[in-house]
Amino acid sequence: MTDSSQLHGKKIAIVVTNYGIEQDELVRPRQAVIDAGGQAVIVAVEQGDVATLVGDKDPGATLAADLTISAADAADFDALIIPGGTINADSLRLENDAIAFVSDFVEAGKPIAAICHGPWALVETGRVSGKTLTSYASLRTDLTNAGATWVDESVHVDREAGWTLVTSRDPDDLDDFTRELVTAFAAA
Repeated sequence: MTDSSQLHGKKIAIVVTNYGIEQDELVRPRQAVIDAGGQAVIVAVEQGDVATLVGDKDPGATLAADLTISAADAADFDALIIPGGTINADSLRLENDAIAFVSDFVEAGKPIAAICHGPWALVETGRVSGKTLTSYASLRTDLTNAGATWVDESVHVDREAGWTLVTSRDPDDLDDFTRELVTAFAAA
């Protein structure tokens, strides 16, 4: 059970596109932040609804974006979550504002948690070299080509290069992922 005050006073950004996020990879980390007393802010490419999918194909929950990426400033947040979903992650890495937003967290040394296909955005920042992380297995080559060390673990926490990175492989790892991201964000 999460301590309801672990993230008290912490503001956590969750960066997404407006379509194709794997439902549980958005909903469960968001709820874990809220349950730990933090403020979870959905930062999307556009204003309006954020439509999730289940298994990259079936319609999931729809949530409202709280803020657009172009209006967001990493300085206003304590940490960042990057959910997966193949469509979401592939589209997000093509959004210059999103990659700049993610890069700002790295530059500021703020913790980041990414799951499944979410690490694609980190590859685009050019800042995974020297990091050890996990992801959906199909990203292994992309991550190693970007200089990272890929491991097959339910969750991996890397504190190298001046910033903490929490990663997991897929929705089956969400219990480990949410536990470790709350711990990492609380320590920031």
